[in-house]
Amino acid sequence: MRIPIVKIGNSKGIRIPKMLIDRYAFEDEVEIELTEEGMVLHPIKKVRHGWGDFFAKMHKNEDDVLLIEDFFNDEEWDD
Repeated sequence: MRIPIVKIGNSKGIRIPKMLIDRYAFEDEVEIELTEEGMVLHPIKKVRHGWGDFFAKMHKNEDDVLLIEDFFNDEEWDD
């Protein structure tokens, strides 16, 4: 795919087609990785995105149990 470089004020830029924005989940910012061959754009993923839905599903399936025993005694924290 070829896209033109356009003038934006005193700078230049590119317009990324909506199809690519949607496909790669670009939002307000992108990360640019500079390589020997050129630039690579990466979407910035929100930390813990979707965790709330995932944990709700785990709770519904009663799969939200500790995998290891809690080694703290709750009474130790009551001081």
